[in-house]
Amino acid sequence: MNSGKECRPEIKNALHEGVVIPAHPLALNRSRQLDEQRQRALTRYYMAAGAGGIAVAVHTTQFEIREHHLLEPVLRLAAEEVEHAGLNRPFIKVAGICGPDDQALREAELAAGLGYDLGLLSVNGLQELSEEKLIQRAEKVAEIIPVFGFYLQPSVGGRYLSFDFWKAFADIPGVMAIKIAPFNRYQTLDVVRAVCHAKRCEEIALYTGNDDNIVADLLTTYRFRVNGKWTEKKIAGGLLGHWAVWTKKAVELFEEIKSIRDNRQPIPPRLLELAVQITDCNAAFFDSANRFAGCIAGIHEVLRRQGLLEGRWCLNPDEVLSPGQLEEIDRVYREYPHLNDDAFIARHKEQWLSPRSRNNGSGA
Repeated sequence: MNSGKECRPEIKNALHEGVVIPAHPLALNRSRQLDEQRQRALTRYYMAAGAGGIAVAVHTTQFEIREHHLLEPVLRLAAEEVEHAGLNRPFIKVAGICGPDDQALREAELAAGLGYDLGLLSVNGLQELSEEKLIQRAEKVAEIIPVFGFYLQPSVGGRYLSFDFWKAFADIPGVMAIKIAPFNRYQTLDVVRAVCHAKRCEEIALYTGNDDNIVADLLTTYRFRVNGKWTEKKIAGGLLGHWAVWTKKAVELFEEIKSIRDNRQPIPPRLLELAVQITDCNAAFFDSANRFAGCIAGIHEVLRRQGLLEGRWCLNPDEVLSPGQLEEIDRVYREYPHLNDDAFIARHKEQWLSPRSRNNGSGA
C-alpha cells in the first residue's frame, strides 16, 4: 500500500479542530462565460466572512466546468486570491476531483501543482465501478494529494457505499478527512461507525455535507463499542453548499456550536430551533421539493440578491429555478432575517469587486 500524501501540520490541525468550508460557486456572465471579477469576489467574501477554507471545482461549482475547459482557470483564480490575501491563519484549499482513474489522477496533479491542500474525491458518475475499484482509485490519488473523501447523495449523482467500504477507505494512508453528505441518517451513521472501527480513526477528520441536518450533525458526539471499548468521534466541521451563502452568519453560529461542543456544555434549546430554521432555508435554496433540481440556481439567486453575482446562470441552460422555488426563497428571507448576512456584504462588496482589491480576509 502507498504511503499517501500528508497535509502540512497547520492544515491538519485546522482540519481536526473544525472549520467552515463553503463549496465555491461559479460566477458566470449573461453569455454563460466565466466572470473573473465576480469569481474572485466570491473567494474574497468567504475569506472576509471568516471561513476556514474553500472547496473549488465541486458540485456547487458545477461538475460541467470540466467540459467547458474551466477547471484550471477556476482552481487558479481561487488559489491566487488566497495567496494574495496573506491571511495570518490557516486556510484550507480543497479541490474537487472527479472521473475514472486517468481523469482523477490528472485533476489531482493539477490541484497539487496549484497548491491545493486536499482533493475532494467524488464518485459522481462511477456507478459501474466496484467498491474495491473505488478503493484502488483513492489509493492512487492519495499518492499525489491528501484525500478528502466524499459521500455524495444519490439524487445529485452519488451512490450507496457500504460500511465496509468506508472502513477500508479510512485506512488508506493519505486520507485525511471525509465529507458525509448522503442526506440520510442511516448512511451518515455508517460512515462515522466505520471510521471508529478503522485503524486510522484518529487520523480522519469528519465533515458534514448534510445540508439538511447541519446543526445537529455538528452538535452530536458519536459513541461506538470497538474491540470492547467505547470510541468517540465528532463531526469536526462542515464542507457545505449551503455555506456558500449567508457565510458570515454561518461562521458565527459554528463558533458558538464549537464552544458548546468542545466544552461539553448543555445544548441550548435555541440552537435546536435554529437547526430547524436552517433546514427550512436549505429546503428553499436547494429545492428539496423538486429532488434538488434547482439547488445550484437557488444558491446563485441568493448571491444575486446580495450583489455578488450578476445573475443565476448555470453552464447548463436547463439548470434553473424550479416552479415555486423563487417564492420559497422569498419566504425564508422574510421569516428568518437573522440568518442572512446581507448587511455585511453590502458594506464590503465594492471592495471585493474591485479589480485592485486585495482583501486581507478581515472583512475590514
